[in-house]
Amino acid sequence: MYAVKAIYDGVNFKPSQPISMKGTYEVVITFLEPLDKVVADEKQIKKHPRSKFIGSWKDKIRMSEDFNAPLDEMQEYME
Repeated sequence: MYAVKAIYDGVNFKPSQPISMKGTYEVVITFLEPLDKVVADEKQIKKHPRSKFIGSWKDKIRMSEDFNAPLDEMQEYME
């Protein structure tokens, strides 16, 4: 299975990335939301498609101080 995001303008589907598959395939088309509902700032998204996600997990994930410390269970393999 291969998923491709695209924009439908009422007539054509415009993939947001190149499709390099050869041959004939069965496809399923799912309409999600109208773009005016999803895209708040089109210029920002064109500038960097993932920019709205950068830093979104800040202060939500914490790692313990001993994260990189050797595990006791692996001691016999580390000798």
